[in-house]
Amino acid sequence: MPILNRAHEMAEEVTGWRRHLHSHPELLFDVHETAAFVEEKLKSFGCDEVVTGLGRTGVVAVIKGSKGPGETLGFRADMDALPIREMTGKDYASQNSGKMHACGHDGHTSMLLGAAQYLAETRNFAGTVVVIFQPAEEGGGGGREMVEDGLMDRFGIDRVYGMHNMPGVPVGQFTIRSGALWASTDEFKITVTGRGGHAAWPNQTIDPIVIGSQIVQALQTIASRNADPVSAIVVSVTQFHAGTAHNIIPEDAEIGGTIRALSPENRALGEARLRAIAENIAAAHGATAEIEWRKGYPVMINHSGEADVCAQVASRVAGDNAVETEAAPMMGGEDFAYMTEARPGAMILIGNGDTAGLHHPAYDFNDEIIPLGISYWAALAEGNGRAA
Repeated sequence: MPILNRAHEMAEEVTGWRRHLHSHPELLFDVHETAAFVEEKLKSFGCDEVVTGLGRTGVVAVIKGSKGPGETLGFRADMDALPIREMTGKDYASQNSGKMHACGHDGHTSMLLGAAQYLAETRNFAGTVVVIFQPAEEGGGGGREMVEDGLMDRFGIDRVYGMHNMPGVPVGQFTIRSGALWASTDEFKITVTGRGGHAAWPNQTIDPIVIGSQIVQALQTIASRNADPVSAIVVSVTQFHAGTAHNIIPEDAEIGGTIRALSPENRALGEARLRAIAENIAAAHGATAEIEWRKGYPVMINHSGEADVCAQVASRVAGDNAVETEAAPMMGGEDFAYMTEARPGAMILIGNGDTAGLHHPAYDFNDEIIPLGISYWAALAEGNGRAA
């Protein structure tokens, strides 16, 4: 099926929803106005069930098909914005100072709302569609919260699917890959404790700045000398805090950063090597290193069968030459990973065109892609999550 006529008819209204959400961004789990807007729309569509408060502020609706039994598919969109001051100059720009939809979650939510309206009107599919509107994707782990709150079991979800816009991919095109698509996102803080003293007598001190500098340099060997050269791991030190005056060697120094990996094995390797490097370099100088490790999102892995389904459905909607199936994996994170850990599933990327990049203050979701996104969700439902 090509792009739906109904999706074109809905485009102006759905664009209005998107721009309303863009004007009223909310952060993390504090998406009360957004969730209320989504809830009101879903109820007005005549969904069979609308549930709020899942994963704190998530919204879920159930739509039953009229074509008999089939699987229950979960379709997920994210609702939260980012703590960024908007610089688009649009007449629908953010009205909430310091908050901005700079990742397109306003568009994701609106496209899935449009699809929910269409599916509730037509019911031309087998089985059940569960539309999932998730809070706190941007660092809060809303996907994890919804899964832990019983999302999959409560609604009997068999497979779960997501969609994310992608600047740089042309309008009208999709891209996807089987396997790892987004990286794990762990963070670390290393506190090196030595012995402070006068900068004129360094021999009487154990200098945490010198030791910390050696740790920073050595951490780069995780990627260059410990990981398989054809695998992907990134170690980035982004903070180094120490000292209060020119003539004082401080007692301690703090190093912070992130490790990103595209496999669970490299994720574990990164943590193990960081701990060994920091602790042993510190010990060699008579100092100590305390490591605080903050687990972020896991690797977001597309299951092969579900990724194939997504690609074939997208091809039916956009055309055979409009779907790239060997997308390059990305070192950014995506908490849809928690959902594909809980159930087979996949995320597809929809082209946003030549726009500013994600998380940039000049970014804006491209409203031209709304009919395509709605049509993709509809086709996925009408195939009951199968290619044919």
